[in-house]
Amino acid sequence: MSDGRFDLDGRWTRCALGKGGVKTAEAKHEGDGASPLGTWTLRRILYRPDRGPPPLTALPAQAIGPDDGWCDAPADPAYNTPVRLPYPASAEHLWREDHVYDLIGILAYNDDPPVPGKGSAIFLHIARDGYSPTEGCVALAREDLLELLKKARPGDAVAIVQA
Repeated sequence: MSDGRFDLDGRWTRCALGKGGVKTAEAKHEGDGASPLGTWTLRRILYRPDRGPPPLTALPAQAIGPDDGWCDAPADPAYNTPVRLPYPASAEHLWREDHVYDLIGILAYNDDPPVPGKGSAIFLHIARDGYSPTEGCVALAREDLLELLKKARPGDAVAIVQA
C-alpha cells in the first residue's frame, strides 16, 4: 500500500517505498525515486551467499558476487538488466556494504522490453532500520521477506497500490 503497509498473506506488516512516493507506471521515470503503481511479477531471487544460505523458495534463486551490477543508464543497450562490474555505463552495485541487497526480488517492472528512461532496478529487498525510503523499490524486514519468499510461487506478483 502507498502508506507503507504490506499484506503478507493476510498479515499486515510494514514496508518502505520510494522517497518520491508512488506514481503510475506511465508517469515513472529514471531517478524520480518513486515506486511504480501496478502489479509486478516476482521474476527471481538474488542473494549474497556470504550472508546467508539460499532462501527457501520455489522461485529461481541465484547467488551474486562482488562484480554483479544492474545497469541504470537509459541510453545503454543493457538498461535495466544485470551487468558485470566494472561496466562502462552507470550501474548499481548489487554487492553492498549494508544489508539491503542481501536478498533481492527482481520485479517485472520495465523489463519486457526495458523502455529507456522509464525506471530501472525496481526491486523487492530488505528494509533499512527505521524503514527509511528507498529509491523506488519495495523493502520489507528480513524476516518478512523470508516469509514471503517461502510462500511465493512462480507467477506470483507484488502489487503496489494506493492506500
